[in-house]
Amino acid sequence: MIGSSERPSLAEALAAIDAANLDDPRRHKGMPLALVQGRKAEAWVTRLDSKASDALRLAARAHHLRRWVVPRSNYRPGRAGYLRWRRDQRGRHAQELAAILDEAGINVWTRVRAAAIVAKKGLGADPEVQVFEDAVSLTFLETELPSATDRVDDDDKMVEIMAKTLAKMSSAGRAAVFSIDLSFRSRRIRTRALDLYLECQDDPDPVVGGH
Repeated sequence: MIGSSERPSLAEALAAIDAANLDDPRRHKGMPLALVQGRKAEAWVTRLDSKASDALRLAARAHHLRRWVVPRSNYRPGRAGYLRWRRDQRGRHAQELAAILDEAGINVWTRVRAAAIVAKKGLGADPEVQVFEDAVSLTFLETELPSATDRVDDDDKMVEIMAKTLAKMSSAGRAAVFSIDLSFRSRRIRTRALDLYLECQDDPDPVVGGH
């Protein structure tokens, strides 16, 4: 959230990102989903890293920037189509975020860095990108896991999905998962997913892994 202590350009950039996400037709508790997810992801970033840079905060706020304008249905079914959609979305998020930050008067270094983080460049080697990955994964679990669990009547499938999410996260991110308030069924899935993730660490050909 924007507070009175924010620097004017940062506050303007955060507000512009929120404004861009207001038209999301999807809803979470009556609010635009992308707006909610952006705010939650930034909150997770500052919780995981109390000294988070402006670039990291801005990237988190924009991690689903206008995502609805390019629906998954525009791509082929299956994993290959899904991965291409995700890749294209990351590139578009980066471009649109850079334009918003330029308009808000954010300095060039921060614009470039925020765009790189939102595109997940350096994932696996860049600590800030890992914090970003943790934050967006936690946001996904907090905002989309409950509805996904309601739609999918197969606990084994949900366990696999959540285990894949856990595999992308750092140990600090995985620990934070257990602070999320979930239904009884989702808590049971969470526990089983962690067990599956841990089992796969000793498996030479694991069924779960990062994207």
